[in-house]
Amino acid sequence: MSKKFLLAWVVVFLGWMVGSFVVHGTLLRGDYLQLTTLFRPEADSATYFPLMILAHVIMAAAFVWIYSRGVEDAPWVPQGLRFGVAVACMTVIPTYTIYYVVQPMPGMLAVKQMVFDGILVMLLGLIAASFYRRPSTA
Repeated sequence: MSKKFLLAWVVVFLGWMVGSFVVHGTLLRGDYLQLTTLFRPEADSATYFPLMILAHVIMAAAFVWIYSRGVEDAPWVPQGLRFGVAVACMTVIPTYTIYYVVQPMPGMLAVKQMVFDGILVMLLGLIAASFYRRPSTA
């Protein structure tokens, strides 16, 4: 495991935690508070927060690992955005679609989750790509 990988892992993890707080703890908080039978109360969910951290550690490691194995000798910004779109299509969009199918949540909430988390993983793709960018030849 290289220093570059470890640093990218930590930065992506921190970005994901902060981004998830912004998306789910701020932007979607009001939507979630209306669904009292679907989600745990805040006090109860706080006891499970270590599992949230573990999940983000695992996701960030996998995210950086997959990116680092597929990085091409190409401009890093479009490559990072493309990776983020691919991850959104592989995880974010199908996951919230499935949640919408099996849980009684408003369709607009599912759309917001897809859009906001889709944007988040695109930004995370840029972060990962910034660590693996090639030196400029100009």
